[in-house]
Amino acid sequence: MAGSKLVLEGRISIISFILGLGVIIIPLLVKFGAHIDWIFDYLTDVNGKIAIAAYITVINGFLLIMYKGPLYKVAVRACFLGFAFGCGLILSFADTTWTHFGWYMCSLSFFHYSEYLVTAMINPRSLSLDSFLLNHSVEYIIAAISSWIEFTVEQLLIPEIKQVSWLSLVGLVMVLCGESMRKAAMLTAGSNFNHIVQNEKAQTHMLVTTGVYAFFRHPSYVGWFYWSIGTQIMLCNPVCILGYTFASWRFFRERIEEEEISLIHFFGEDYIEYKKKVFTGLPFISGIKVNS
Repeated sequence: MAGSKLVLEGRISIISFILGLGVIIIPLLVKFGAHIDWIFDYLTDVNGKIAIAAYITVINGFLLIMYKGPLYKVAVRACFLGFAFGCGLILSFADTTWTHFGWYMCSLSFFHYSEYLVTAMINPRSLSLDSFLLNHSVEYIIAAISSWIEFTVEQLLIPEIKQVSWLSLVGLVMVLCGESMRKAAMLTAGSNFNHIVQNEKAQTHMLVTTGVYAFFRHPSYVGWFYWSIGTQIMLCNPVCILGYTFASWRFFRERIEEEEISLIHFFGEDYIEYKKKVFTGLPFISGIKVNS
């Protein structure tokens, strides 16, 4: 059952993501076919926006016909993330001052889609709509909206601070490294990975200490921590850089302490010895204290 779930829902998410990503076809047609009258007339300016809206309407109709119930919910989320990724690519390569926001859109949409896809690959039994992490928490949504508002306001009022290209590149590198670290952690942990802290040990639950876990006790949190801060450095959002750093640090400090209580309960001395040898990976976070 788990294997068929992986094949079905994973395949649907890939197809739907690609369909959403197909929105980039419209500006590509404009770029390379503008000398053709009908393309210039129907795909530029307002007509181009109408064409994009029509594309999404058609794709959504196709998904409604092809998939029902829970499968449609997977498909429409993956398609939305593909569409956001495509729009991010369009902004990234356009002649606009919103280029770095395009990088951000690509980073954010790929993060959420890949969380679902990798979960489908490594632990299909835990796979659900929540695996997209789109509804992670109210605080997470507020943080994301705050970053959009800050970027827009500063872009309109003091646009020069949004054009510090070297700083945005630093943020992009942090995002790429953080994303890579998190996905490497998920793939290394395999079926032991779960988005929800487990309070009961499964029969297949093993203590993973190899790969990236040989360097950090909580590499998935390390990746997410630096990814989140990197998104704000990429956007040159001074307020959110500080806010994200503090909020992420506090969240992962509490999360690690909660998780390590379960890990010590599951693995006893083996985890305590591992804890002594390997750093959490996050600054000034040592995890739960254990009496010697």
